[in-house]
Amino acid sequence: MPMIDIYATAGTFSDPHALATEAAATVKAIEQVPDIPMFRKNTAAFVHELKRGALSNVDGDSNYVRVQVLTNAGALDRPKQIAVVRQLTDLIAKAAGDDSLKDRTWVLLTEAVQGGWGLWGHAHTNDEIVTAARNEIAKHTRDRQGSS
Repeated sequence: MPMIDIYATAGTFSDPHALATEAAATVKAIEQVPDIPMFRKNTAAFVHELKRGALSNVDGDSNYVRVQVLTNAGALDRPKQIAVVRQLTDLIAKAAGDDSLKDRTWVLLTEAVQGGWGLWGHAHTNDEIVTAARNEIAKHTRDRQGSS
C-alpha cells in the first residue's frame, strides 16, 4: 500500500488532484495488488506545492520535481522499480505539460522496515499486512458468491 509524495513549485501542475489520483492508481497497478478496498483506500499520493524559491539545485535552478514512493518491504522487485520510475516520470511531465521535465524529475523508492508500516492506528509487519489482505480477499470473494 504505497504512499506517494510529489514535491514541486506551486503552479507546476494545473490539476494536482488528478495527478495524485493517477499517481496512486499507477503505482497500485504496477505493484499488482488485488483490486480490493484495502488497497484502493490505502494507496495514496500527496502533491506538495512549494513556494517559489523553496527548492534549488546547486546552480540555483528550481524547475525540478521530487517524487518519493514508500512501499512495504519487497513490494517492488527490480522490473517493478523500473516501471514505477518510468511511468511516474512520464506522468509528471504530462501533468505539467512539459516533456523536458522528464530530465528534471527525481524519483526515490523507499521501503518501510518491518514493524514500520502504520495503518489503522497500528504498526504492522509485512506478514500482518499480507494476512489482512488475504482476509479481505476471502471476504470479498464470499460476498460476491453470496450475491450471485
